Amino acid sequence: MITKEEVEHVGWLARIEIDAKQSDAYAEKLNSVLDYFGQLDEVDTEDAAPTYHVADIVNVFRKDEVTESLPQEAVLSNTEHRQEGNFKAPRIM
Repeated sequence: MITKEEVEHVGWLARIEIDAKQSDAYAEKLNSVLDYFGQLDEVDTEDAAPTYHVADIVNVFRKDEVTESLPQEAVLSNTEHRQEGNFKAPRIM
């Protein structure tokens, strides 16, 4: 069971200001969540197979195939900021 003091302590750790009225409400809500987990613990799952993914997705990535890259002139045609065959960027110093 979560107490009002524990809610205030977690608020202090998270740097969130929680007043006494809010801490009572949060303690009730968190305790109802814990009660729900208690109900789930009572369910018999002895014969249930473990489920790692709800959807039966194996691999959604495309194949990694080597293709030709764009010509340098085509890439640089998209910018006004170019210098000696490269993109011109501002100095960082």
